[in-house]
Amino acid sequence: MKNTLKQSAIMALVAFFTLSFTTIEGDKKTVKTDKSKVVWKGYKVTGSHEGTITLKSGTLIFDGNQLTGGEFVIDMTTINATDLDGEYKDKLDGHLKSDDFFGVEKHPTATLVFKEVKASGKNAFDVTGDLTIKGKTNPVSFTISVYGSKATASLKVDRSKYDVRYGSTSFFDDLKDKAIYDEFDLVADLEF
Repeated sequence: MKNTLKQSAIMALVAFFTLSFTTIEGDKKTVKTDKSKVVWKGYKVTGSHEGTITLKSGTLIFDGNQLTGGEFVIDMTTINATDLDGEYKDKLDGHLKSDDFFGVEKHPTATLVFKEVKASGKNAFDVTGDLTIKGKTNPVSFTISVYGSKATASLKVDRSKYDVRYGSTSFFDDLKDKAIYDEFDLVADLEF
């Protein structure tokens, strides 16, 4: 009788610890890349440029209505200026893809992996994640809002942390009106 009681107690403890340290994977929602849009905007002393970039893949993870995680792969080869036409657009697109900026031949993708998600309102979540560009990973923080099967997020990225040096006052002196600010904006409208 004592042995049966001991065995039952041991089994209950093992079950408790197993369940306590097992992560339950939530409901993964695949982002519809053809219906989602990512817009970038970069700033310089004399103005700004903006454009789009395509998601290669993406997932958001939920526990019920609560966002708990996410992961995205960005196709850097699709970086595209939308505020210019013709020759100037082609030059800017080519320059952004070159080693001066994002070096897409060597680094065709960038990734964003959510590390921590906290509810900050009814449909809003504060996210801390790891952003990898040009093989360099740095933490980023932003807010994402979720409404039904859509989500929106905007974040500021400091390109100097990813060795994107061209026109950066973090790396070069005396750029004057040729300086390009280190921070650029990304705004994502997602559908899943």
